[in-house]
Amino acid sequence: MIALVALTGLGLGAGAVANQLAGAHPWAERERGSAQRAVPGPWLEVLGAALFAVVLLRFGLTAQLPAWLVFVSAGLVLAVIDLRAKLLPNRVLLPATLAVLVLLTVAAAVDDAWPDLLRAALAGAVSFGVGLVLALISPSGLGMGDVKLAALLGLVLGWLGWPVVLLGFLVGFLLQAVLGLALLAVRRAGRSTELPFGPALLAGALVAAVLSGEWIGLDPLF
Repeated sequence: MIALVALTGLGLGAGAVANQLAGAHPWAERERGSAQRAVPGPWLEVLGAALFAVVLLRFGLTAQLPAWLVFVSAGLVLAVIDLRAKLLPNRVLLPATLAVLVLLTVAAAVDDAWPDLLRAALAGAVSFGVGLVLALISPSGLGMGDVKLAALLGLVLGWLGWPVVLLGFLVGFLLQAVLGLALLAVRRAGRSTELPFGPALLAGALVAAVLSGEWIGLDPLF
């Protein structure tokens, strides 16, 4: 219970930082002035707290938990920036991917889970390759930011297994399709409207991750 309260508070902080970072983007143009919050109200902070709690309940106090917390924190920033600017900045994507890889390497060393790490790295590379091919075939549907995000998603989902990788991307594409159809139905978008893909991919990955196994963090609570 103490860990749950502490991680929820940490998630509030992660949401607040994500709000400030996303509100200050593009960062090079905001150095002279004060940054504004990207999302008014406490919604992003509450979402950060909820996601941190969910991740803790899913993975428990395990060696892999820090990697998932970094993934969620970076995902908040990336999703909000993509929604606002249709962009997934390298200054978030690349450090997040490297940090997750390092933390999963530490988890593999602690738990002797080297096969899981190898599968994660391979899944990240395969996801990047597939995304790159799709981007070359249809540049209007998938940008290079989405391709780099696919590598990060493949990395974290690959740690859990190939079926989770497939499920994560499937859910992400499904969410994007449902959103596109809904916007078409209410005439908020046309057939040629480009929609940010990052939030749907991130949501799909997180849904697949939290539903792919037992919620071991619940055990200490009951």
